[in-house]
Amino acid sequence: MRRQANHHLLLAGLFVASLSLRPQIVGVGPLLPSIKRGLGVSHSVAGLLPTLVVLCMGLFAPASVGLARRFGARASITLALALIGVFGVARALVPSAVGVILLTVPVGIGVAVAGSLMPGAVKEAWPERPAFATGVYTTGISLGAAVSAAVAVPLADVAWGWRGSLVILSGLTLLLIVGWLAFTARQPPHERLLADPPRFPWRSAWGWRLVAVFTLTSIAYYGITAWLPSVYVDRGWSHASAGALITVVSVVTLPASIVTAWVGDRLGSRRLYLTGGAVLLFLTGIGVVLLPGGAWLWAVLLGVWVGVTFPSLMTLPLDVGSGAAEVGAMTGMMLGLGYTFSSLAPFLFGAVRDATGSFTAVLWLIVATAAMLIVASAFAPHRRLAARRPELAGQA
Repeated sequence: MRRQANHHLLLAGLFVASLSLRPQIVGVGPLLPSIKRGLGVSHSVAGLLPTLVVLCMGLFAPASVGLARRFGARASITLALALIGVFGVARALVPSAVGVILLTVPVGIGVAVAGSLMPGAVKEAWPERPAFATGVYTTGISLGAAVSAAVAVPLADVAWGWRGSLVILSGLTLLLIVGWLAFTARQPPHERLLADPPRFPWRSAWGWRLVAVFTLTSIAYYGITAWLPSVYVDRGWSHASAGALITVVSVVTLPASIVTAWVGDRLGSRRLYLTGGAVLLFLTGIGVVLLPGGAWLWAVLLGVWVGVTFPSLMTLPLDVGSGAAEVGAMTGMMLGLGYTFSSLAPFLFGAVRDATGSFTAVLWLIVATAAMLIVASAFAPHRRLAARRPELAGQA
């Protein structure tokens, strides 16, 4: 009974900690027009802020395993949250553009470490209900994204511009550390929650298919969250109204994710959800280009796409892998390579904006990405492929 209570407290702590994992990416998007103007930099340089965080999520995630083995998962997540909060405040206060960019790296490392350790904690504490436990902390991620997108510009209007907004968002992360430590106070300080790091299945065709789907999805998602507000600022919208588009995307994502998680194992297949979502993204992208007046509708549809796609995408390794080790290897390969490959999207899209003088070419690139995603999703595995045909995992 006591162990079960500790596991419930751990899950509550993971929810609190997960609130800090997206504000430094999604909350920055609505502020990019102000950051660009305030620092006197180009779109491509401003795009480095989300780019570096996502790149760190790919490059530094493997290091979290060794960190947790040496110091314990609780201490490692605490350190990661401290990196996000302390360096998030520091980069908001440093005067130069170079300083802001350099201090984004430790913020990204913190996001990478915390995000990588949470699935392992869930796996050990809730082996009988992993989908439920995963849903709890991923709901925290979505909630943190929605709130940060909603308040970033209003905070900037009343608190020393974009710098004040980032200081407040990062300072809240430091406060969330208190909640994390309180909920996990009874957890063994050096409990080993992760096994040895799995080797990537380099020769697995299924592994590379997962990487392809995840990479293309991330390119579109992080490109949209970084630059959609700037697209509409260029079209004459106020910063507050343009930033609210990302708020709508994030808010709609939350119920769409919950519904998809609930029906995903009962109706249809992962391939159906992913392909349908990619088609929705493709049509919505065309709508943003050709019918800009429907911005609020496009934001709602983008939220539906994210909500349908990400729960389905994160479940793919469970469908393909035939055991815990293989699932871990597939997950590591999908996330590590996927985040690394897709991290340059905000920077490259910003560079295209600088080169062409408008976001039209950027939007068509997102449409092209959606078209490729449709093809990649059509070759994604069906639901529970490995459970029905375990030999495929070894032969693929």
